[in-house]
Amino acid sequence: MSIVRSRSRSITTRIVEYALLGFFALLFFAPIYYLIVGSLRPGDQVLTGVRGFFPTELSLENYIDVFRRFSNSTTGYLAQFIAVSVIVTAVVVVGGLLVNSLAGYALARMRWKGRSFVLLLVTVLTIIPFEAVALPLYYMLNASRNTIYVQALPFIASAFSIFLFYTFFLGIPHEIEEAARLDGAGPFRTFFTIVVPMSKPAFATVAILTFLAQWGSYLWPVLMVTDTSARPLPLELSVFQAAQPPEWGSVLAFGVIFILPVLIVFLIFQRWFVASIASSAVKG
Repeated sequence: MSIVRSRSRSITTRIVEYALLGFFALLFFAPIYYLIVGSLRPGDQVLTGVRGFFPTELSLENYIDVFRRFSNSTTGYLAQFIAVSVIVTAVVVVGGLLVNSLAGYALARMRWKGRSFVLLLVTVLTIIPFEAVALPLYYMLNASRNTIYVQALPFIASAFSIFLFYTFFLGIPHEIEEAARLDGAGPFRTFFTIVVPMSKPAFATVAILTFLAQWGSYLWPVLMVTDTSARPLPLELSVFQAAQPPEWGSVLAFGVIFILPVLIVFLIFQRWFVASIASSAVKG
């Protein structure tokens, strides 16, 4: 009798869990669904409230209109906006993974003078928002405005990413690295041949978080970019949305173009991202 009751409770608990997960999944997916559907509807039928979830007329006219609008030197080219965002984000992600992982490894595994102070400094910097240092950076880099260089440089080194790598590297057994050193491997060889392959979840997590932050970066381009040829997608989307009168169907189509790379990147790296979250929970 007790076995039957426990099974019944287990089934009930599972049903409740799946119902809650389904509800929250629907809650988070609804805006994306509305965005996609709205981008396929005529402009005068976009802002229709709940009825917007049940489309009747769908077409690619809004996407054609976006490409048509951004096809000359005055408005800029859509492909150019995409290229700027891709280049800046790629430089920040790849450069950040290299710089921040090496810094995190040095803090987690090596003993050197001033290490404790640097670790404390990194910890403090993680709680300082970018808005607090944006103005000093603006004056420091003002001579390099309207360049890809100035859009990427301030974000390659990240205290938050260094701290994530640091905490992950602390969990790697010392014996593995000691065995590599006995075989004659130096610190760099040990890091790239032993530590990096074991740290795919950490690298995937940092890559996703860095990509999301950089791909959607808006404040810094507003301060540093005035030339149409150097605008990234978030800045141009803001300018396009503010144009009067607003064409909401085309604005939503631009939004879909903007979020599509984010969804692709997350789908590619989600396995390692989930593994990192799970390993963090186990360690905690």
